[in-house]
Amino acid sequence: MIAITGANGQLGRLVLKHLSRQNTPAIRALVRSPEKAADLASTTVSIVHADYNAPETLAAALQGVDRLLLISGSEVGSRTRQHGNIIEAAKRAGVSFIVYTSLLNAGRSKMILAAEHVETEALLKASGIAHAILRNGWYLENYSGAVAAALAQGAVAGASGEGRISAASRQDYAEAAASVLTGQDTSTRVFELGGSGFTAAELAAEVSRQAGRTIAFRNMEQSAYAAALTAAGLPGGIANALADADAAAAHGALETSSDDLEQLIGHPPLPLAAFVQSALSQSAA
Repeated sequence: MIAITGANGQLGRLVLKHLSRQNTPAIRALVRSPEKAADLASTTVSIVHADYNAPETLAAALQGVDRLLLISGSEVGSRTRQHGNIIEAAKRAGVSFIVYTSLLNAGRSKMILAAEHVETEALLKASGIAHAILRNGWYLENYSGAVAAALAQGAVAGASGEGRISAASRQDYAEAAASVLTGQDTSTRVFELGGSGFTAAELAAEVSRQAGRTIAFRNMEQSAYAAALTAAGLPGGIANALADADAAAAHGALETSSDDLEQLIGHPPLPLAAFVQSALSQSAA
């Protein structure tokens, strides 16, 4: 039996699709609100209530589970505790293999967002359960808003300078997770996952090429970029974390030369040009 936490999220839903294509016979979709995930149920997928903040729900949810995909939670500041609850429940339930979605270069990253991933990786190591750590790079979809804003304002804004960002699509990361989750190798391993990489200036240039108009890259100080994100409507904590990530990217925090992602999915990750084409189409819709 395979179980997936956060199965009703954007990544979880894509992983379920890949597992279904592989004809995986028994999948347990762990969700906080089953009534919001009813459409996920099928002859092979069962919906089970599991709340990161309610350990009593996790024990029952993981009974009979052999392999678990632990998709990192979204509540920054609470994730280490939440992940610890799941790992402890998995240990008690006899789960033999855990796949965890971490952050690219987490072991050496100084990003604010890296700390809880490092702590979770340590909890996995201490658990004694065999595990694979998928250190996912930035999602290309993180830039959908930037493309839309660029069309409106004539520039891509950020604080990443000339730093390269090895982003890939959520679809690619989901396919990699499904591959590791169902693979024959259940040894403890770490994968650094990302695409071919681009700078923010190259993103702006690609938007310019496809939109037929000049889009510049406006590099900003971290604090100014955080303020701009807040002004755009993001909560202060999220804006600060994203600005911190962008500033860290200027120093290589979101870049990798690893080809682990392509090896896992068996094809090149989605290229920047294809993503921009899709983002422009969505903006025009």
